Amino acid sequence: MHLHPETTRNLIDHNEEHIKSSDLIKDIVIGMSDGLTVPFALAAGLSGAVDSSALVITAGIAEIAAGSIAMGLGGYLAGRSEIDHYDSEQRREYYEVENLRDKEIAETTEIFSNMGLSPATVNAAVEELARDKTKWVQFMMKYELDLEQPDPKRARNSAVTIGLSYIAGGIIPLSPYFFTKDPHSGLIYSAIVTLISLFVFGYFKSKLTGQPLFKGALKVMAIGAVAAAAAYGIAKLFGA
Repeated sequence: MHLHPETTRNLIDHNEEHIKSSDLIKDIVIGMSDGLTVPFALAAGLSGAVDSSALVITAGIAEIAAGSIAMGLGGYLAGRSEIDHYDSEQRREYYEVENLRDKEIAETTEIFSNMGLSPATVNAAVEELARDKTKWVQFMMKYELDLEQPDPKRARNSAVTIGLSYIAGGIIPLSPYFFTKDPHSGLIYSAIVTLISLFVFGYFKSKLTGQPLFKGALKVMAIGAVAAAAAYGIAKLFGA
């Protein structure tokens, strides 16, 4: 069966959009997950040690700023590592195509043979592919190394998405302290708002990852609650 070039192009574009959407969702999940949990635990710990909501707010904002930068930088470095790894493997494939041609032909023949093609079809496909060095390298990158070419903007986009998601998540547990006179009251409202948010976040995260919805939501909420309780308990212990 032969596909019309326009149909093939549409399928490729659809696949690229799917990959980009998957990367975007993954980055949002990473940023929101830590953004909801870490500032919540910090605010809870401070609420057990200080008597000023202003101190909790100041420390919380500083943590959100530092955390978003650190998380964003981590996302950027991860994206750059993916690009650098792909480029390194691509250079190696070009070298092998140019200098180890017989070896690459044997590997290409094996790949086509494992697809269940007849020997005649395999030989014709290998001969056709070997005429175009660029397409040959692209084929080997995908079918020998199982590597997809990363989006060149992936590192930057990942850094921005993770950083902003961290800020969005961090504002939720911190916001009640803006409207309460003392950190103890702020902690009560923060716990209610944050635990609900963690449950909702865990629900959608589980839905995206195919995990049991209610169990996944409770798991995410429990992690945030335990982290906050531990921070609060330690602060109280050392404060005493």
